[in-house]
Amino acid sequence: MAAPAKNYTFEPVLGFFAQDNTTAPGDLGAVRCKLLRPVFTPPRFGLIDDSQKRWSTFFKNLHNLNCESKKTSYKLFILGRHGQGYHNVAEAFYGTEAWDDYWSKLNGNGTITWGPDAELTDLGKVQAEAARALYNDELTNASLPIPSHFYTSPLTRAMDTHDITFQDIEHKKPKTLVVENCREVYGEHTCDKRRTKTFIHEQHPQYKIEKGFTEEDELWTEERETDEHAIARAGTVAQMVFSSTSEDDTLISITAHSGFINSFLQAVGREKYSLPTGGILPVIVKATVQ
Repeated sequence: MAAPAKNYTFEPVLGFFAQDNTTAPGDLGAVRCKLLRPVFTPPRFGLIDDSQKRWSTFFKNLHNLNCESKKTSYKLFILGRHGQGYHNVAEAFYGTEAWDDYWSKLNGNGTITWGPDAELTDLGKVQAEAARALYNDELTNASLPIPSHFYTSPLTRAMDTHDITFQDIEHKKPKTLVVENCREVYGEHTCDKRRTKTFIHEQHPQYKIEKGFTEEDELWTEERETDEHAIARAGTVAQMVFSSTSEDDTLISITAHSGFINSFLQAVGREKYSLPTGGILPVIVKATVQ
């Protein structure tokens, strides 16, 4: 007989990263990427410790926390927002009110297309390149370990951002898992309607797709998902990660969207955070078995 699935409650652990100050701007302490135009990427992912041994020190601290009790587990989630998409360009051009009321329900404006399933702009790709450069720098020069698990939204802009960001370690890292519940708040906006399972597999054959993932998008409707439902959905992702990984799996990567990331933050007891496109937010989560 299979053991019953564990259920966790969550709380954030603060004090290690500059972004733990939730009133700080999303590009806090940013460095400029010189590709094409300035793009903001937080140095050291915002880790306050800037010593050469910063990551070994950090994960030693996390290990010690994990040794305190069998009922608690600690993980660092690196939450990456996709680079700029065409829907972001349109919303900035028309304004959020007009976007929500009218333009978001269309597939485009005759000049650019944002639906279904908005793709990255050239700037969005540059922002993903900036994330790539940051990862490579920390991996090479500061001994950042490769995450033990990689997850991504099934929307194209997130998967393409993920591809660019991790292309240099694709041969070293475990396979990325496409998770339906990592997608953006869905419904009404055509940019948030995903493509088929077949399309995702053909475009990203290196990925694994979670069990039960449907061929068609069965979640998207003409009615917008509520905030409460999005938070609960993000909470199931946290439950899934802690239930399916070991205590030694302390570094987790998720590439997703601003709506999902803020829902995830609220699900684990943290305030919303204004993360720019292409931004990266580290979050330490403490899970307690109920």
